Amino acid sequence: MDKHPETQYLDLLRQTLEAGEEQVDSGTGVKTYSVFGAQIRFDLSQGFPLLTTKKVYWNGVLQELYWFLSGQSNIKYLVDNNVHIWDDYPYKIYNEKHQGELTKEQFIEKIKNDADFAKVNGELPHIYGEMWRRWPAQDGRTVDQLGWVVDELHKDPDAHNTLVTSWDPQYMYKMAKPGQGARFPICHNMYQVNIKHGKVCLQLYQRSADIFLGVPFNIASYALLTVIIAKVLGREPGEFIHTFGDFHMYENHREQVKEQLAREPKPFPTLRINGTVNSLEDFKPEMVLLEGYEPHAGIKAELTVAGGYNKKLHG
Repeated sequence: MDKHPETQYLDLLRQTLEAGEEQVDSGTGVKTYSVFGAQIRFDLSQGFPLLTTKKVYWNGVLQELYWFLSGQSNIKYLVDNNVHIWDDYPYKIYNEKHQGELTKEQFIEKIKNDADFAKVNGELPHIYGEMWRRWPAQDGRTVDQLGWVVDELHKDPDAHNTLVTSWDPQYMYKMAKPGQGARFPICHNMYQVNIKHGKVCLQLYQRSADIFLGVPFNIASYALLTVIIAKVLGREPGEFIHTFGDFHMYENHREQVKEQLAREPKPFPTLRINGTVNSLEDFKPEMVLLEGYEPHAGIKAELTVAGGYNKKLHG
């Protein structure tokens, strides 16, 4: 009997639990158990890889990907759509400047209800949406990397050059000018789109991966991106390939990982996009229909805001 494709992910989860090297995040002091280098593959004709051994927050996946696709970098869109996975980062920046002035809940309420406040305080510069759709070129232009990828593959289905990167050294860590460094660590930093056997395939390289909380989200997000690009190109989706640099389990996720590993995968759901999508701009979240998702119950775990800019290291 063939293994369930989710087993690939569970094997990585087990590796961090049983063989991960203990390391410490220099900015927070939080321990992780880390492994370097792996790859998993999902044939999207065999179901949509929304993991089933715990419930994945689908609305968050869908709205966040649309946030990226539409080139946005202000969390107000997400807050307005009741998605709060990015709240911590702009609040952390705000709190450094206005220590204790607003609680996190008050801050998010102001983002939602005060457009001027949100414009100033909800922005996360040099984040994925900006880098995908309006990369800041040195001559003042913005470059639509993902738009170019789609156009290139329309014209040349045999192209080998169609990739998108979010890693711009001029904004990263100590390589950045003072005050210009990205405050969020770019983790899923590059992907390449390729057509094989007439189907659209996408490979993601993720330099740093929170295997328990983040990776199920990343798998679903980039699988959905593959389906959307295929729809725009008038083709079927092929494979989503997920390649990892450092993947790790946070120390405070250990018991949750054990609980997930005790569960058996269920059948993957199916996904389709209704309506006409001739361009990236035509796509809207409400076009996506997910069917047959019957996962095990969710497993709660605390998000660790780690990585990225570290004042001690990066000055």
